[in-house]
Amino acid sequence: MDNQLPIGSTIGILGGGQLGRMLSLAASRLGMNTHIFEPNINSPAGRVSQHVTTASYDDVEALQAFGQAVDVITYEFENIPTSALDILENMSTIYPGRGALAISQDRLAEKNFLNSLGLQTAPFANVENDKEAVSAIASIGTPSILKTRRMGYDGKGQVKITKPTQIHTAWNTMQGSASILEGFIDFNQEVSVIAARSVDGEVSCYDPSENVHHDGILHTTKVPSSLSTPQRVDAALLAGKILNALQYVGVMGVELFVTPNGLVVNEIAPRVHNSGHWTQNGCDICQFEQHIRAIAGWPLGDGSRHTDITMENLIGEDINRIPELCKSSAALHIYGKEEIKPGRKMGHVNKRN
Repeated sequence: MDNQLPIGSTIGILGGGQLGRMLSLAASRLGMNTHIFEPNINSPAGRVSQHVTTASYDDVEALQAFGQAVDVITYEFENIPTSALDILENMSTIYPGRGALAISQDRLAEKNFLNSLGLQTAPFANVENDKEAVSAIASIGTPSILKTRRMGYDGKGQVKITKPTQIHTAWNTMQGSASILEGFIDFNQEVSVIAARSVDGEVSCYDPSENVHHDGILHTTKVPSSLSTPQRVDAALLAGKILNALQYVGVMGVELFVTPNGLVVNEIAPRVHNSGHWTQNGCDICQFEQHIRAIAGWPLGDGSRHTDITMENLIGEDINRIPELCKSSAALHIYGKEEIKPGRKMGHVNKRN
């Protein structure tokens, strides 16, 4: 490819968490350097990257220096300030593109986009004031869940509603933040598809995985899922439709509910995804290498599964199980975070089924 980055190029990564860490490790295997931009010191990604800029996302000089020092820019989380992207896009190519990022940053925009492609989502209504909250609960009903349109993740920024009278308290909890009320979906299981698209429009999907959440946080991911062959094909086609509509470049996580009436899209994540960690030990080319290949203009790799895997997140105090896990055949992936906190992802393990 004419636009293929050569070995030795520098990948700029916005965000220094565990996803940035694993992207850096994958880039290193391909002979690439990485440069992390992260406000916090001693970040997980910074410890394994060749270059680190420790600065806030409103530091114009730091952003400019970062943009000049890298050959392409990607990110490990969605909630990057628009002002930072305004500066960086004039200096380097950003993959995935800002269109995908803007859609994923706003749950209302995301739902409208998915519906415009003819894809099913949960019923939803916009909520920006108390009057709209009352109207939304009358339309959507209960059980339902009120979510902030922006910034929520891992169960944060969400309130479950079981009775219509709870809508006022739920809305007050949002403290005026624009929100969306979603109806509950009657689903059999939760699955996700990790899909990649190259600069040239090649699309490749990993096997759909079956996910279990505890308290809004992913607990385990298993492959193969219990989906039928037609359902697996539908899931891959659905993911490809989203990527192509966005002219996407990189890896995306597409979360789905499996219902008697077909697949319902829960949400999309324009980045490598927690439910794709199984690929590190279940495939020759993991999601992190696939993402680096895509944004570097390289051909996508073979993402076919060679081993059945269950991935388990190590949350908070789970990290203290490492001595026990070391005695098993599980593959350990530890993020190097200094402080243990409840609900904090400290690492994960991949176990052969």
